Amino acid sequence: MLYGNNLYKKEYDKELQRFEALFNFASIGILVTNRQGEIVLINDFALEQFGYQREELIGQTIERLLPMRFRPKHEEYRDGFSSQPQSRPMGIGMDLFALKKDGTEFSVEVSLSQYQHEEGSFVISYINNITERKKAEEKLEKMHNELEQKIAERTQQLTHALEQLELSKQEVMIALNKEKELSELKSRFVSMASHEFRTPLSTILSSAFLVNQYINTEDQPKRSKHIQRIISSVTLLTEVLNDFLSVGKIEEGGVTVRSNTFDIQLHTTAIIQEMQDLVQEGQKIEYEHKGPSKVKLDPSLIKHILLNLLGNAIKFSGKHAVIRVNTLQKGHIIKLEVSDSGIGISEEDQQHLFERFFRGTNVSNIQGTGLGLHIVSKYAELMNGKITCKSELNKGTTFTVTFLQS
Repeated sequence: MLYGNNLYKKEYDKELQRFEALFNFASIGILVTNRQGEIVLINDFALEQFGYQREELIGQTIERLLPMRFRPKHEEYRDGFSSQPQSRPMGIGMDLFALKKDGTEFSVEVSLSQYQHEEGSFVISYINNITERKKAEEKLEKMHNELEQKIAERTQQLTHALEQLELSKQEVMIALNKEKELSELKSRFVSMASHEFRTPLSTILSSAFLVNQYINTEDQPKRSKHIQRIISSVTLLTEVLNDFLSVGKIEEGGVTVRSNTFDIQLHTTAIIQEMQDLVQEGQKIEYEHKGPSKVKLDPSLIKHILLNLLGNAIKFSGKHAVIRVNTLQKGHIIKLEVSDSGIGISEEDQQHLFERFFRGTNVSNIQGTGLGLHIVSKYAELMNGKITCKSELNKGTTFTVTFLQS
């Protein structure tokens, strides 16, 4: 029995030596932390990467190896990983940085995995220094940019040469330019139609076919239903086209602010009345104004802003929902606010809300161009204003447009 135990211990020691060799002589940094983020094991390669002696790091938290600006946030990430651990492979597109003992920062890739032991829960980190690769990528990007610059310069030279040739070949160039413009227009239209027009056009086609089938008097409710579907689809197509036209005008500087003194309370009431035909079943729009009602803004742009915000509130709220509109004038400040209790917007999506063509991750099944809020923000800026958003998923959204009157 003693012989068996000795043989077992000998084999165990061999396996332990193999593990230690694999751990210490690996050509990648490896360290192990406990649930508190304290380093309990670190291999020689990692020590060389960071410039520490082993006794300087054992017992220290992993944040010791991070630049100061990342440490507070990393503690939150670490706690989140500990509560919901999952393996994270190398090269997932995150820009990560580590800190050497001498204060030098370097780019790294990190792979994480967790294991349970009788002594507790531990995380294994595999750390790869990718500084040289980053330098190579930056060099490649620089070369790419230089190449693009050269292409741009050559294109400009070619354009200049074509302009010179226009003196002798004016008719040919005019025809060529028209053909080019037509080709670009066709390309944009096909792209837009494939994304935004397909569903409403299909609805119009199918509804028109069905209306034609209902020839009896008793079929009138069915006819009315499909006629309404046609009207809704045409309205959607009109909105899409208007959005594209508005963005074009804004980018070309073709939008002129025409400020007039008008009653914002009466103006808002009239706009809300126009939207009544679009509300869903049981939806209700409540409006309140505070302060003087005479303002000096562009009533046309105000109408476009309110129509867009109300349209979104109606579209993203459920049936029987209450949508609230508030206007306020206090001193030089004018505020326009639209609130709903709809699906809401995530914090991450709110960071990009007013960018062109951006749509929230939770609205993929609801049609839209992703241009409306971008246009609203630009119209607000033209009138010396700004738009802000407060929202919580599944609890609703409030958009506030604030103007500063001169």
